[in-house]
Amino acid sequence: MEESEHGTQGQDSIPEVGEDAVATVGQTGPIPALSEEEKEELHNELVKVEEEIQTLSQVLASKEKQVAEIKRKLGITPLNELKQNLSKGWQEVTTSTAYKRTSETLSQAGQKASAAFSSVGSAITRKLEDVRNTPTFKSFEEKVDTLKTKMSPTTSTSEHEDVPNSLPNAEPMVEQPEGTTVQSPELH
Repeated sequence: MEESEHGTQGQDSIPEVGEDAVATVGQTGPIPALSEEEKEELHNELVKVEEEIQTLSQVLASKEKQVAEIKRKLGITPLNELKQNLSKGWQEVTTSTAYKRTSETLSQAGQKASAAFSSVGSAITRKLEDVRNTPTFKSFEEKVDTLKTKMSPTTSTSEHEDVPNSLPNAEPMVEQPEGTTVQSPELH
């Protein structure tokens, strides 16, 4: 890269944590004309900052290795860490005022819904009782009972009588001697 491409970055465009600083340099606008002395000074500052970044990266990598070794010695696995983080996160959620308010609201809503369903059930039961006590329903009920009585086979005293004989177009059954079977004709 040319030295002229490394202009100073404005204070209002400081990159956020994890943001690539190099990507934001090109977004600052036109580069002011610099004297040779200013360019040299900026170049020296650039080299110094890059060295600091390299040093910090090495220190961070070393510290990450140290943390991993300590966790290994303590028997802390990534799964254990995840469980602890989830447990801690859930505890924070359940102790929050928003969670408590929501829980109370849902509890009240559940109680109201339960009461509403109960009253609807009672109202339906009362309405069905009212319908059942109307003369129209009683007349219908009597007609159903009469029809049911007519459709039920009558109890006979003889063992040989069969229900089909009591039907108008039924063919009479032929008595078979005990111990013999009648084979039904095959349908083609």
